[in-house]
Amino acid sequence: MSDTAEVVLFDGFDELDAIGPYEVLANGARAGANLETRLVTLEPTAVVTAGHGLRVGPDGVLGEPDLLLVPGGGWTTGDGGVRRVVERGQLPDAVAAAYETGTTVASVCTGAMILEAAGLLEGRPAITHHGAIDDLAETADVTDARVVDDGDVLTAGGVTSGLDLALWLLEREYGANVADRVAREMEYERRGEVVR
Repeated sequence: MSDTAEVVLFDGFDELDAIGPYEVLANGARAGANLETRLVTLEPTAVVTAGHGLRVGPDGVLGEPDLLLVPGGGWTTGDGGVRRVVERGQLPDAVAAAYETGTTVASVCTGAMILEAAGLLEGRPAITHHGAIDDLAETADVTDARVVDDGDVLTAGGVTSGLDLALWLLEREYGANVADRVAREMEYERRGEVVR
C-alpha cells in the first residue's frame, strides 16, 4: 500500500502553491517514492477556479491522507481565497480534524493562515508569504526560512517555496536520492535551508 498525499483546492487558491508541489510529489513517485498524490476539495465539484483563472478538475474529496498540503492565495488581496475559507471555517475545521487523526499537515504561502485558523500554529515555528507575516506573528513563532519543519506541521514561505517544501518532504520520507532525482528532472535548484 502506498502513502497518500492530498493537495486541497478551494476557489481562489494560488496556482503555483498547489500545482508546483503536486508535480514534485507526483514526480517523486516516478523516482521511487511509494506515494500517490491527489488534488481534492472538501465538497464534490467538477471544477475549482484558482486565483489567476486556471480551472482545475479535482480527483475527488478530502480523504484520510498521510500528508495534507494546503496552498495559499488571496490573503494579502483582501477578499481572496484564503481569507474567504478562513472566514467560512469549514476548511480550517477539516485541516484540524485531519491533523487530529495523525495526518501530517503542510502549507505553502498564505495557506499558513488556514493552519493558524485550524489552531495548529500557536507557539510553533512557522513561515508564510511576507505579506502575511504580521498576521501570522499573532500566534506563531515566525521563523526566517523558506521551509520550516516542525515534525507533523510544516510551513513554506511565498509561492515558489512550495517546490522546496515538496522536495524536502520527499527527502525526509523517501531519501535524498529520490529528492535529488526529482530536482534534476525538473531542473530546479533547491534554495535555502530547512529549519527544523
